[in-house]
Amino acid sequence: MDGSRWSKLTSQPIVLAAAGAVCISSSAILIQLANVGAATTAFFRCVLALPVLAALAVFEQRRYGPRSLARRARAVAAGGAFAVDLVLWNHSISDVGAGIATVLGNLQVLFVVLVAWMVFHERPSGRFLASLPIVTVGVVLVAGIIGRAGAGHHPVAGVLFGVGTSIAYAAFLLILRSASTGAAHVAGPLTDATAGAAVASLLIGLVVGSLQLTPPWPAIGWLLALAMLSQVIGWLLITSSLPRLPSAMSSLMLLVQPAAAMVLAALVLSERPTAGQVIGAALVCSGVLVAAWRASGDEVAVIPPPLEGGAGARWSVAAPEGRPAAD
Repeated sequence: MDGSRWSKLTSQPIVLAAAGAVCISSSAILIQLANVGAATTAFFRCVLALPVLAALAVFEQRRYGPRSLARRARAVAAGGAFAVDLVLWNHSISDVGAGIATVLGNLQVLFVVLVAWMVFHERPSGRFLASLPIVTVGVVLVAGIIGRAGAGHHPVAGVLFGVGTSIAYAAFLLILRSASTGAAHVAGPLTDATAGAAVASLLIGLVVGSLQLTPPWPAIGWLLALAMLSQVIGWLLITSSLPRLPSAMSSLMLLVQPAAAMVLAALVLSERPTAGQVIGAALVCSGVLVAAWRASGDEVAVIPPPLEGGAGARWSVAAPEGRPAAD
């Protein structure tokens, strides 16, 4: 392929978005390969990503000016929720497998809308309410409660950790929303949130006694790959492409990442979920897609895949007509 064709191909937003989703889908696999524990993984993936994010934040500040201390404090607080999210997700990966854990993380879409309904009185659409029984059946199948469990040693515990992951990630999104709404800054809030997550992960690791400050060198390599490939490159690709995509196409990015994660887990880690778990994962993804689509059908709630908010992404969450989206 000559240079002009390659340049034309890589300039297509759908190509960039798909490439970013594939990059992010490798997260759970890289975590498994690092094999250093939940708190250690969360701490190092944030610390190793900070230099790149900080450089982007400095460039952004020169362009848009500084942010208020109140906004920065909220972003750091959001990082605390992100740390809980990362630790719980790492446990979910161990218990239910990398592919299924990534699918479960997409439940954060539902929890964001539920919190917005209960706290901010943003009434959800009928599509959201219709998605709940679909997702519930999917989670039951993924847990192996009906039939035989597949990948992972403790599927029920893995599902519980996965649900906790989604709740923590929903909190992260909503707090970061308040720190970012109305501002042009993108990298700055996420740099502060990542720094907050690094500190919170350190504290969690020290409290539970599971933190390794000197993990083995092979693990450092996998963690560096995780920080760069998933948390930086993947989200830079997605952030640059989603605004240029039709909303219907953007919604499909909700499904590309968990689907790709299951395929990679099968290829790299030889994970073999049961037929019931695959059906359950498909139901979870379908329910999330239904919930994310606004009742009008002309706009979707583009929410990043769980655990991957460290590369300057902006998000919008499902909101009723006439209400502001979270961006």
